[in-house]
Amino acid sequence: MKKLFSTRYSELSFNLSMFLIRLGFGIIIFLNHGMMKLNNYSQLKESFSDPLYVGHSGSLMIAIFAEIFCSALLVLGLLTRLAALVLAILLLTVVFVIRKNKPFLDSELPILYLIGFLTVLFCGPGKWSIDRWIGK
Repeated sequence: MKKLFSTRYSELSFNLSMFLIRLGFGIIIFLNHGMMKLNNYSQLKESFSDPLYVGHSGSLMIAIFAEIFCSALLVLGLLTRLAALVLAILLLTVVFVIRKNKPFLDSELPILYLIGFLTVLFCGPGKWSIDRWIGK
């Protein structure tokens, strides 16, 4: 019972938490968003939002790159902070540019994803990552 109200944390709990955040957010973005965009590329390329003014298909390719490649890096724990930064920028664009005039509830999920990626960006990948092995 004491542990439930303790403010201490162990290295194991921190590393497990970071692993679960990387795995969970990375797989959700990869499978639910990136693969959906990739599979529907031909339908989306003419109507996808263009907040960066690089064309609809250019913006779609950037989003697919971030959601598939960077999510895979995040899950692996390889170049983790860079991948989390790219994904955070993508989500900041979604929240503050694409959905800026929509009700808060429409942006709730992207904000939650953004919080997860910012957590990884600030805390790092944890012990169970390729970055850790490379850094030794």
